[in-house]
Amino acid sequence: MTGTSGRVGAAIAAALDAAGWAVRGVDRVTGQWTGVVGDLRDPGVRRAALHGCDLVIHAAALHAPHVGRVDDEEFRAVNVGATEALLEEAGRARVRRVVYISSTSVYGHALVPTDRAVWVDEGLPPRPRDIYDETKLAAERLVASSALTPVVLRIARCFPEPPRTLAVHLLHRAVGLSDVAAAAVRVAEHDTVAGTFNIAGPYPFTRADCLPLHRDAAGVIAERVPEVAAAFRDRNWPLPRTLDRIYDSGAAAAAFGYRPVHGVRQLLGAP
Repeated sequence: MTGTSGRVGAAIAAALDAAGWAVRGVDRVTGQWTGVVGDLRDPGVRRAALHGCDLVIHAAALHAPHVGRVDDEEFRAVNVGATEALLEEAGRARVRRVVYISSTSVYGHALVPTDRAVWVDEGLPPRPRDIYDETKLAAERLVASSALTPVVLRIARCFPEPPRTLAVHLLHRAVGLSDVAAAAVRVAEHDTVAGTFNIAGPYPFTRADCLPLHRDAAGVIAERVPEVAAAFRDRNWPLPRTLDRIYDSGAAAAAFGYRPVHGVRQLLGAP
């Protein structure tokens, strides 16, 4: 597994280890789950990482916070060039499957609502808005076209945030780190699964809610999950007036049994 010294990569590696997998981690910096330290652009690092492996989970990348701080060519070299080289080496090493950790950020401009919240499933065409989106989408396409059995997991927003912000995001666009790790383990165990899947949280809304959520999200939340609305009131937090998108993980549920459990109720201790 690549990127095992990062927050998401380390969580996935730990979950795989707990599920009985022998994990060999590779990253540019040291970490608990990183046994091979080096840059994936180095052929020797790729060979050391992939020797004898059956499955590759590729999480290493430059991320959205690097936009504007790292040159675009470096983004392409790390996110696209290293992915292409890793796939080529994986083919030579007779790896059977590759799972690429991508991001719902690739939907880009398609996430901007017009008269209703955007229902984001895998049928929504990505419209990248920056070099991060562009390179993640390019890497997805390399993985999807490889001779290995390919899986792309587009994970929703997944990083620490202030409590009220996180609570709002867990209503419609964020995912718990433990759910991301569980999704990777589930897909690793389903060795015939292939395709692209959103990995998001357990949200209380349906596609039919998109119009009212854009117009009066607070009213919909109070009606649909009154215990969450009460928890917001208890903390003197305003409910959001509008929601711009809802991520749909239904395809992952159907394909490999993904069932997210860490949502806004769990964060707030709501019944």
